[in-house]
Amino acid sequence: MNDSLNISRKFSQRSVMEAIVQGGPISRASIAKQTGLSKQTISEIVRTLEQEGWVQETGRTKGHVGRTAVTYELVYDAAYIVAVDLGGTKVRVAITDLACQIFGEEMAPTDPRGGRFVVDQIVSLAFRAAEAKGVSRDRIRLAVVGVPGAPDSRTGRVMLAPNIAGFDSMDVAGSLARAFGFDVILENDVNLSVMGENWLGQGQGIDDLAYVALGTGIGSGLMVGGHLVRGAINAAGEMGFLPLGADPFEPESLRSGAFERVVASHGIVERYAALSGNRLGVPAIFDNANAGEAAAAQVLDEVARNLARGIAAIAAIANPQKIILGGSIGLRAEMLARVKAFLPQCFPYPVDVETGTLGARAAIVGAAAIGLGQLHNTLFGVDAPDGRISLPPADVDALREAG
Repeated sequence: MNDSLNISRKFSQRSVMEAIVQGGPISRASIAKQTGLSKQTISEIVRTLEQEGWVQETGRTKGHVGRTAVTYELVYDAAYIVAVDLGGTKVRVAITDLACQIFGEEMAPTDPRGGRFVVDQIVSLAFRAAEAKGVSRDRIRLAVVGVPGAPDSRTGRVMLAPNIAGFDSMDVAGSLARAFGFDVILENDVNLSVMGENWLGQGQGIDDLAYVALGTGIGSGLMVGGHLVRGAINAAGEMGFLPLGADPFEPESLRSGAFERVVASHGIVERYAALSGNRLGVPAIFDNANAGEAAAAQVLDEVARNLARGIAAIAAIANPQKIILGGSIGLRAEMLARVKAFLPQCFPYPVDVETGTLGARAAIVGAAAIGLGQLHNTLFGVDAPDGRISLPPADVDALREAG
């Protein structure tokens, strides 16, 4: 088959798969109406996909005059994806099928030794999750790993990730791929979160969207015109390095970021200790603030004021329709209320700020979204600038954080 015929065949296959993914169970006649392809071409493609185990008969159409027609849908368990959200304190791993149903999930404190130990931990958690749900390893085709930093596609390293030791000096992507035995995609964790919320959460239908995750660190993901903004070296959105808060010229600010030093968990703990003389964790500081303690309330007010400044910077540059807060601190209702109070004091026009609806699973959902698109392209697609297959419907409630 010459190149032009091969490309034409792949585009036809893509069109058929798109119809089945979005509309299944669906008949060949309905596929023909949607794609404009001949029934013969559709029959050949469906037969091949069925033989290879990607689609299956599901029954016959009902309620129509005349003969019934066979309907087809995607075999959702024909392949699986590992979706990973790696943070400075916790790593969450899920196994998803081609419909983005989560079949297994594991979570553990991130190995503080970093480097190869974290790589081994991710792989171990993934295979444990798969085994617990009876998912065969040979059906897992791809892993998408969200990392707290800027992945370098040339070297496989992860830069600007001070909370994961050693990731800036090793081929993280290559190490994971060798340990897994299949392809691995690295993506910034907050980029995954904005994609997750855009697909199934607070940002559905919004093309200009920002996500700000505040917890152990701080980062942002930005979509402009429906496209994820990554930047020249995948460092777009590293708002921990905004020259706000602490002195950006201090050496520590070059390591962890001037802004991150005052708004993330370590800065909150240190500021509370300086004001109260006591050293407490962030949840306890929130509890004390809610109980009326002045020092704790002052710390949260200071964090919210700084966070409002950071959000105002994003709004001034990108003008998103909505900004979503996430992360263990950003998801707190107390923080959202404070930010909404302070934003109008430092920015001239209204900014729509809300907490995410996917909770701590936003990055996992985003990883599944990227994985599904990549896997569909690999299995059924064709290399093209706009070659993304749209994502299937999913059970939103099943993907949200319980409770």
